[in-house]
Amino acid sequence: MIMLRILKESVFFAVHSLISNKLRTFLSLLGVTIGIFAIISVLAAVDSLETNVRGELAALGDDVIYVQKWPWDGGGAWWKYINRPEVTYKEFKKLSNDFPYAEAVAMSVHPPSQTIKFKNNSVSSVQVVPVSYSFQQFGLMNLSDGRYFSYSESNNGSGVAVLGSEINKGLFQDSDPIGKSIKVFGRKIRIIGVFEKEGTSLIGGSKDQEVYVPLNFIRKLYNLNEGKLRGEITVKAKEGVGVVQLRDELRGKMRAIRRLRPKDDDNFALNELSVLSNGLDEFFGVLNLAGILIGGFSILVGGFGIANIMFVSVRERTNIIGIQKSLGAKNYSILTQFLVESVILSLLGGIIGLAMVFVLTIIASEFAEMELFLGVRNIIVGVGISVSIGLIAGIVPAWMGAKMNPVDAIRTGY
Repeated sequence: MIMLRILKESVFFAVHSLISNKLRTFLSLLGVTIGIFAIISVLAAVDSLETNVRGELAALGDDVIYVQKWPWDGGGAWWKYINRPEVTYKEFKKLSNDFPYAEAVAMSVHPPSQTIKFKNNSVSSVQVVPVSYSFQQFGLMNLSDGRYFSYSESNNGSGVAVLGSEINKGLFQDSDPIGKSIKVFGRKIRIIGVFEKEGTSLIGGSKDQEVYVPLNFIRKLYNLNEGKLRGEITVKAKEGVGVVQLRDELRGKMRAIRRLRPKDDDNFALNELSVLSNGLDEFFGVLNLAGILIGGFSILVGGFGIANIMFVSVRERTNIIGIQKSLGAKNYSILTQFLVESVILSLLGGIIGLAMVFVLTIIASEFAEMELFLGVRNIIVGVGISVSIGLIAGIVPAWMGAKMNPVDAIRTGY
């Protein structure tokens, strides 16, 4: 009960002091507000970016392995991989026909970008992506209109295509594209579907500016066994098969297909999303550290400002301290009064800073290609930093006030 009464009186003194010195309070709040705003805005941006990136990675699946020429974690050792052969259509067919550990095996290649035309409209630098029929088994084909290739169309290499939303808008504006023909690779291709708008992908590969055609269609124009086009084979694990087991079996299968001797190094890469996830941990860790360092200087300035104000507050109330101590007030009671005032001052600045970050995330989300948010963790961090700065900045002035001799304090006050 005594402590509650002391806290109540401390809050009263703190509020009265802050209201009585509005300009001083405002200037003290400003430093903490800017510091909290700087730190939490960076942390919120990094958390939002990380959440969106990891969400996109999760959508691709953590049970998928990509057979490619280049490893994702190859670093600067490009000379080790430049002479590797590209994956071929024959390798894709062998894996598709005899690989019991896989639920689905798909292939895609990347021919040179094309200019696509429809009557007088054209879109340049379009990435045409030939894919196998099995590509739809990876859950990446969300259509807003029309359909995906049928098995017959894919097997026969029919001239059909599914457009990205931006390509559709550039060629057809508001008209219905289904059933109309465009010109790609100098050949007419009939539109059978349109992808849902994805927006800018943070990890690349947005379908908005791509056109998907059957893999066998491109085989009429390119020999996919010569390795002249960059390609990849995507393998999805069967239910009950772990990704480690899938990778081991896939490595053995590819080594057998390429007839590598036991002592030969792999001349292919098996890439997994876990490689990107591990890299993201380090990347976002650096960004968070940078945000803390950037905002730390602002917080430091704000802390000095609060400490200075608390020294002034102790000096202004010296005679009050003397009267309180002469009436029996304990040192911890005086200490609590000034610490509470310092914490309230710092916490108020922190709350204003958090409110500014919250408003900023709402406004920025309207213009950004990703969702920005202020998470609970960052709110707790902001409040924790504010309270800590208040305690650290106020402890020395509060201790000086608590240790005053009552007689000297009363004499000095008058």
